[in-house]
Amino acid sequence: MLETKYTTTSEEETIELGSKFAKGLNLGDIVFLYGDLGSGKTEFIKGICQYFNVEDLVTSPTFTIMNKYIGEYKNHEVPIYHIDLYRIEQNKELNEIGFDECLYEENSIKLIEWAEKAETHLTKPAFIVKIIPDEDSENIREIYISESEVVLN
Repeated sequence: MLETKYTTTSEEETIELGSKFAKGLNLGDIVFLYGDLGSGKTEFIKGICQYFNVEDLVTSPTFTIMNKYIGEYKNHEVPIYHIDLYRIEQNKELNEIGFDECLYEENSIKLIEWAEKAETHLTKPAFIVKIIPDEDSENIREIYISESEVVLN
């Protein structure tokens, strides 16, 4: 798996990197995001949504678990699912929220925070984004982007 490392020094740069990353996304793509609380996952997602011209305010769905935004892809509306699995404790909870149906909806893009809680549900490759804040500076982040080469399930 080829992994590319980026360093951002502000929220704005993290958003900008998310927007640049989004240029390579297609309908049906899944993006798994890893990182601690406050690491910048939602900022990265804001950039992705910005690229797809989402007009809604993009916020972390920690309590609602899933936000659905409508974006634009090649002059057509596209659903973008922003899923935050932080509060999910058991696999059955994923089933209750319709996670699998959403995950494999081919005409949408899925952005999943706390992805480690859903790895067993993945049956096709996904983009992997790992965000690691610098221990000495609250603004600096190392962001590693790769694509899984094999089915993880």
